[in-house]
Amino acid sequence: MTNTFPDISLSTERLVLRPLEDDDVPALTEMMNDEQVVAWTAVPQPFTEDSARSWVNRYAPGERTSGRGLDLAVTEFLTQRLVGIVQLGKTNWHVRSTELSYIVAPWARGEGYASEAALATAQWLFGDQKFERLELRTAADNTASQQVAQKIGCISEGVLRNACIARTRTEDGSWVALRTDFIVWGLLPEDIEGIAEQLADTGGFTSYSDWN
Repeated sequence: MTNTFPDISLSTERLVLRPLEDDDVPALTEMMNDEQVVAWTAVPQPFTEDSARSWVNRYAPGERTSGRGLDLAVTEFLTQRLVGIVQLGKTNWHVRSTELSYIVAPWARGEGYASEAALATAQWLFGDQKFERLELRTAADNTASQQVAQKIGCISEGVLRNACIARTRTEDGSWVALRTDFIVWGLLPEDIEGIAEQLADTGGFTSYSDWN
């Protein structure tokens, strides 16, 4: 029997992490066309509402039911507005390990939402799901994403040279591929012990302008 993640929702003080819904399509489309998201992800361009609808109704459910991963919408608790996405992928159920990535909408950056959502996901994985390892990969120049990894307790484990394809704009406004390195980060259950308390002592999650 294939191991799969449950169809769940998670809550923090400010956020709700839940399965993607059809109502997310407009906000998801807008977020995935943001220049910073385009630069650091492999999202197809232009990203249309049909693309978003396919993600919500086919890709995300397929990832979960196949056991490969889990895609969660991150929303503000008070407004229910879409803040971003948290994804788990390349899951290895034998060694209880998975890879985490995150994207934050332009309007929500600087509020610490990525680190808050990532830490909540890690706590759930290590606690309820009994996982033993969480991995993150950040492009070498994506300092904001690296700061999120550090903030939730990740340890830098090495560099995968020339393993990442980012994108940059040319003078005519088109996008071209740019090869760069991946920094690999690891997070184990013991690494997050006391992290939430440390963040509370230092003013919470809002120190970094975090996004993908």
